[in-house]
Amino acid sequence: MGTEVEDKLSELGIKVPTPPTPKGNYISCVRVENMVHVCGHIPQTADGNLIKGKLGKDLSIEEGYKSARACAINILGTLKLELGSLDKVKRVIKVVGFVNCTDEFTEQPKVVNGASDLFVEVFGEKGVHARSAVGTNALPLGIATEVECIVLVE
Repeated sequence: MGTEVEDKLSELGIKVPTPPTPKGNYISCVRVENMVHVCGHIPQTADGNLIKGKLGKDLSIEEGYKSARACAINILGTLKLELGSLDKVKRVIKVVGFVNCTDEFTEQPKVVNGASDLFVEVFGEKGVHARSAVGTNALPLGIATEVECIVLVE
């Protein structure tokens, strides 16, 4: 039997990945006392593929939602590595989601819900957070979404 959060992840069929080493001049997260600031995470799936494309042109809202959800799952991997256990998360405070989209696309909140819903599914009330959902004309590697967050921890 695992921890409370691990049991929930198992119930949801989610395997938390080992985070990759950052590819630039940054680190995956910075812990200041009981706050962890997590860098932008990309939508890399369990098979190692990236979810790429532009909302409003190449991808549907549902595909964008899945992309943001993949970003959030990858954030869980970074938090688990930093904290040792996801049960140490006391609150997801703030989420910022970036959506690669056309100028006409206005459904960024529906896309970033993929990350927000995942945090609430995993952490319950502790996963409810403040949020920004931002549209942009491009993201690194042509990815569909990028998500970062701030988390309160034990």
